[in-house]
Amino acid sequence: MTQVLRQLPPQPFTKDLLVGNESSDDGGIFQLTDDLAMVQTVDYFTPIVDDPYQFGQIAAANALSDVYAMGGTPKTVLNIVGFPIKKLGSEMLAAILRGAQSKVIEAGAVTVGGHSIDDQEPKFGLSVTGIVHPEKYWTNTGAKEGDVIVLTKPLGVGIMTTGIKRQVVTSAQETSVIEVMSMLNKEAAEVLQGFRPNAVTDVTGFGLMGHAYEMAKGSHVSIEFSYSSIPLLEGTKKLADLGVIPGGTKANHAWLEDKVYYDSGLTQEDQWILCDAITSGGLLVSLPAAQGERLIEELKHHRVPAGIIGHVHSKQTWCISVKN
Repeated sequence: MTQVLRQLPPQPFTKDLLVGNESSDDGGIFQLTDDLAMVQTVDYFTPIVDDPYQFGQIAAANALSDVYAMGGTPKTVLNIVGFPIKKLGSEMLAAILRGAQSKVIEAGAVTVGGHSIDDQEPKFGLSVTGIVHPEKYWTNTGAKEGDVIVLTKPLGVGIMTTGIKRQVVTSAQETSVIEVMSMLNKEAAEVLQGFRPNAVTDVTGFGLMGHAYEMAKGSHVSIEFSYSSIPLLEGTKKLADLGVIPGGTKANHAWLEDKVYYDSGLTQEDQWILCDAITSGGLLVSLPAAQGERLIEELKHHRVPAGIIGHVHSKQTWCISVKN
């Protein structure tokens, strides 16, 4: 998409556009008044689980996450539907919409409408509008030397969902990954409001390494991760060793080949896990080291499985490095 956007003529300048498509951020922010700005984002995809209700929940949580990652509060959503209604029937689509609505309600937002088209392959997602104070929003740039890096959900979602499709995961593993994907980043974002993060994004399609690279590049710093500190869904390493790797994960790894340095003790499978293409992942936060442990304590108090997984350094030869 970046290559496509480069071919478009520049938009007329407006001081009210606080965050636009000139960066790789999670959404756009447009200022409405001195103390109110609008956050807008959209996301949709094909089913990654068989159960339509769960698919709706996951798709909604994934779309809502972008507003949370920018420090906003979701207010309204529009459903975006592509569906072969004659082939799959209205009951399945209704289940998808019910699943999404359950998460929209949990977020405290309302569904105000949507749009559907007849499509040969099911697709579903949301356009989300939220609000934020014009001086209190977060972006994926601004990480500073001395910061710690916090992650609020485990890795392995892409590998685990590929395992579901290949029928090589246990029922417990399937339940676990669906719970993680369905979990809103609402609690994490609300806790984070009590701190002063320098940069925030969520980990989705580009994987941990891809989103960390965008953060480091945009902040003109380097980030060092400790592999042993990064939480993984149970069974992720075993599946990776068996070759259960999504195509998107391998594409991420290839894209980042000259951008990430991996310690010699990390296997190819470890590297794929770090680049795993995730749906509805956690927040990736860069904040001053003095606030790190207190943030972790607050997040765990709210049952958010967070941990410190890395540190920010001045710009080095490698934008991202991972030690064993």
